[in-house]
Parts: sequence; structure tokens; C-alpha cells
Amino acid sequence: MRVLMAIKIAKRALGRNLMRSVLTMLGVIIGVGAVIAMVAIGQGAHASIRAKIASLGANSLIILPGSTTQSGVRFGWGGRATLRPADVKAIQQECPAIAYVTPSVRTVAQVVYANQNWATSIQGTGIEYPDVREWPLVSGSWFTQQDVDAAGKVAVLGQTVAEWLFGSIDPIGQVIQMKNMPFRVVGLLTAKGQSTQGQDQDDIVFIPYTTAQKKLIGITHIHSMLASAVSNEMMTEAMEQITALLRQRHRLMPWQDNDFSIQPLADVAAAEEESSRTMTLLLGSIASISLLVGGIGIMNIMLVSVTERTREIGIRMAVGAKKRDILWQFLVEAMMLSFIGGLVGIGLGVSGSKLISSLAAWPSLLSWDAIALAFVFSGAVGVFFGFYPARKAAQLDPIQALRYE
Repeated sequence: MRVLMAIKIAKRALGRNLMRSVLTMLGVIIGVGAVIAMVAIGQGAHASIRAKIASLGANSLIILPGSTTQSGVRFGWGGRATLRPADVKAIQQECPAIAYVTPSVRTVAQVVYANQNWATSIQGTGIEYPDVREWPLVSGSWFTQQDVDAAGKVAVLGQTVAEWLFGSIDPIGQVIQMKNMPFRVVGLLTAKGQSTQGQDQDDIVFIPYTTAQKKLIGITHIHSMLASAVSNEMMTEAMEQITALLRQRHRLMPWQDNDFSIQPLADVAAAEEESSRTMTLLLGSIASISLLVGGIGIMNIMLVSVTERTREIGIRMAVGAKKRDILWQFLVEAMMLSFIGGLVGIGLGVSGSKLISSLAAWPSLLSWDAIALAFVFSGAVGVFFGFYPARKAAQLDPIQALRYE
């Protein structure tokens, strides 16, 4: 009964100065709304990066050939032709920590179908590529080992290329032209989306690496290798096994540097994920400052309210109200301001995150944990900043309070 009475008195007191109460709640409303919106945007970016990491393929490694040095200037990895198809077969046979490995040869070409054409990346690879990248097909099938051995003119399309060339037409079985050579489309991949560097992973055509070597580029080496470790725990061991094997095959002496480089594909994406996590925390922390400002506003108004209602407090004490009753009365008022502000702020934050997402095309992901935390924090702000004014009201001397003008 005492709690219900305190709530009724608080509603009456806040209603007498409605505009002041609304302005006091505004700090909490903006604070809660900002926390929810900023955390939603941060978590949306975090989820987007996690999806990009997954699109790279689990436990994936890229092996690049060595660098070159000219006139004392060292160039990046890939400048030397140090990797061969035989290296791929050796890794597959002699590295137990590797589940799949496939060669990669890249070029760029204009792809033509009927009166449509599209400039895209052409990647020559092996039959293990879909397993390494965990990239399933929508329709058709991947090319076979027989196609690789015979340097067959077959192609598997990414979604972007298929849309530009064929539109609504089923590409399976159609014939496309690349560098004046016909290729039969045998498969269509699912959409992968953008990579962590913002590149369209679906803007690509896959063909057997032997076809790319012999008929499109005219080389015998390969540009890189993609490998997949048996498990995430075996990544380090897989890199060590590949390093030892390639050094042996390339006849490198102990004092010589590697003529190749091994890089986990997820490392760069993981660094971006960590940056995204830090940014989410930073955005949430900055937005939380608004809540603290709102709490200071509540304390300020409650102190003013105590001063204005000093005589009322004296009368209540004179008719039998105890100190804890006065304390509870003003504490309930502060909590009502913060809780109502928190509820309105939740609505503002949810709407704001959706609005920002639609207008700025930023990914956002609403978190119920963040919403609950913001609401609880707003209540805690009301209790923390409302306790001092409530305690000050409870400590008033009844005689002095009755004399107050």
C-alpha cells in the first residue's frame, strides 16, 4: 500500500509540472535511444564482417609465390613463378593437416553471350575449389577431373556474371565466348556477396586451371594455391607442414628465405572484426554519456522540487510521515522519470536504428540484450541520481520546513 501511495503521489507531483518533467526525461530518452541505435549499427557491422569471414571458407590458407628484388628494391609476394601444379599434388598427398588444396590461375577477359558482354575476372582452378571455399552451386555442377586433365572448355559462373549476360535465362548448357574461344556453362554458383575488401566475389568465371594455363594465358606455373586445414586447431600445423614440404621441393638451404608465402585468409577479416567490435564498444560508450547527462538533469530537477515543496514535506512529517516515507516518495518520482524516459527511448532507438539503416544503407542489428541493458541502466541512473535529493528531503527538520516560505 505504501508503494502504491508513493506512486500516486509521484504521478500527481510530476503532472503538476508536466513540461518540466518531459524536459527532464528528454536526457534519458535521448541517452537510451542513442545507446540502442549505436549498438544496433555497431552489431550490424560486426555481423556483416562475420558473414564475410564465413564467405572466405573455413580454415582457409592462401599460398603465394615468392617476391622479386630489382636494383635493391623488394617487390611483393607473387612476383616470381615459384609454384607449380606438382606442388599442389604433393601437398594433397603429404600434408595430413590439409583437407583440400587447389591451384589458382587468374586473368581478366571480356565474356560474350549473344549481344551481351561483360568484363570480369577469370579464375582457373581445380575440382576441390568449392570444398575449400565452401561455395555451393545453385544449379548444374562443377567441372570434373576429366575436364581438368583434358583442359576442357567448360565454365562455372558467379551470380553477377550470370545476371549481366543471361538475365532470366537459365545459363546451364549455354555457350559463352572468352578470347574468341567457346566455353560451355556447366554450373552456376550461389551468391557470396562482397569480400572484406569490398570486392564483388560473384563477379567471376571459373574454368579448369589447365585450360587457363594453356589456352588463355600461356604459362606452366600457377599464380597461387588455396588450401583448407582439417580444423581450425590444425591451422598452425598445416602451415608448418606446407612450409617444410615446399622448402624441400624447392631445394632451399637452411639459410635461404622461403620463396613462397602462406597467409590465413581469415586473418585480415579477423582484424576487421576486432576493429568493428572496438567501434561498437566506442559508440555505445559515447552514447552512454547522454544517459549520465540525463541522470544529472534528474538530480537537478529533483533538488529544485525538494526546495519548492519544503513546506509540503514539513506538513507530511507533522501529520506522521516518517523519514523513509519522504525518502521513498522522492525516490519513486526520480525512478518514474527515468523509467518512462527509458521506455520512450527504446522506441526512439529502435526507430532511429531502422531509419539510419534505410537512409544510409548501413547494416543494423537490434540486440535485445542492449535494449534490456539500456532500460535497466536508465532505471539505475534514476535511483543513483535521485537518491541524494530524496535523502536531502528526508533529512529536513519538520519545524524548519513548516516555517519555510
